[in-house]
Amino acid sequence: MITRLGNHRVGEQWFGALTMFVCLILISACSKTTPSSINPSAISEDLQTELESWFGEHGRAPDTYVAGLFANHDVVILGEQHRIKHDVEFVASMIAPLHASGVHTFATEFARRSDQSLLDSLMAGEEWNETLAREIIFNQFMAWGFQEYVDILHAAWQVNHDRAEDESSMRVLALNNTLDMSHFKSEADWDNSEVWKLVRAGQTEADWTQVVLDAVAQGEKVLIHCGIHHAFSGYHQPVVVDGEFVRHNRSRMGNVLRDSLGMGVVTVYLHAPWNTSAGYNADFIHPAGGRLDAFMLTRDEGPFTLGFDVADSPLASLPITDAVYVHGYTASHGGDGFTISDFCDGWIYTKPVGEFEPVTYIDGWINESNLAQAQATAMNPYWRSLDINDLNDGCRSYKQDFERFFGNLK
Repeated sequence: MITRLGNHRVGEQWFGALTMFVCLILISACSKTTPSSINPSAISEDLQTELESWFGEHGRAPDTYVAGLFANHDVVILGEQHRIKHDVEFVASMIAPLHASGVHTFATEFARRSDQSLLDSLMAGEEWNETLAREIIFNQFMAWGFQEYVDILHAAWQVNHDRAEDESSMRVLALNNTLDMSHFKSEADWDNSEVWKLVRAGQTEADWTQVVLDAVAQGEKVLIHCGIHHAFSGYHQPVVVDGEFVRHNRSRMGNVLRDSLGMGVVTVYLHAPWNTSAGYNADFIHPAGGRLDAFMLTRDEGPFTLGFDVADSPLASLPITDAVYVHGYTASHGGDGFTISDFCDGWIYTKPVGEFEPVTYIDGWINESNLAQAQATAMNPYWRSLDINDLNDGCRSYKQDFERFFGNLK
């Protein structure tokens, strides 16, 4: 039996960490023929040469790039496509150097505001409490049992454990809402806006935003880690149903922050595949028209890690025609066409898509101690009757999804 857990539409909303946790497979494995390998379309020699020169002059190592953004911005949002191992590891690696440079606040999608006291306790503990860290992640979404996300919290704790007495601590802020999944009585409810109102109980991404604004008002600079759809600041995400543009969503967390802070907030995309223009449930393709991947794979010296400002790059004005994100930006909707300068402010490239690996599932994530809570808080009503083994199998199946969604991209 195949039961879909995520990518629920509900008009424009893809909420919290549920957004990209798609097509979890329960009980029996899903067989699907792996499609043929897809290489990004070749770019011209002129563009190859131009990019080589420009990146050589303006590109930075990813960690240096992110740290440098805080010289002119109060808030930097790192937007990911979720569950990509090296992206989450990169975020963890940034905690200590940013703290050393004076950025003492880290905000995360992967914890609930209602658990802020638990986070504070974790960060202040004399010893690392892995059990508590996992509980915080579990409370946000019972199926998010991935070690690398827990390790981000450990990286922040380590900074506090090692800091000198006169140094500021690293504060970790929880952003996400507390949802009542019990209102989902069937899979059909995922597309019912009235049911979602009950699930959310009036909470929106504006509530996430207030946490960050309060920190900025206190003079703090903030690094945010979240899914890219929450991260959009200058870009307005299109609502797409059955491959057709409906309207723009102008109330993602990043949008609300940009409205309040202007260019004090910037969005940086962690390079990862996009859905085609068929919609958010469609196949994945190389992002940015495939040009950045094509450039990296064509280099005689091979790919290299890179962080850069999008607006000034040679890629900024090049049109992109096949991606879910083009909807609402074409001439038919009053736009001038879609480019990556519409999408985000900065970009981080770490490795070719063909080398991506999934995050690590924690064996025994669902166990006797949290089984009842896992069943009660499952988004899918079908999960509420599953036992420990089947729940763990469902959560673990992301690895198969990862291969099916990204495995054919080089």
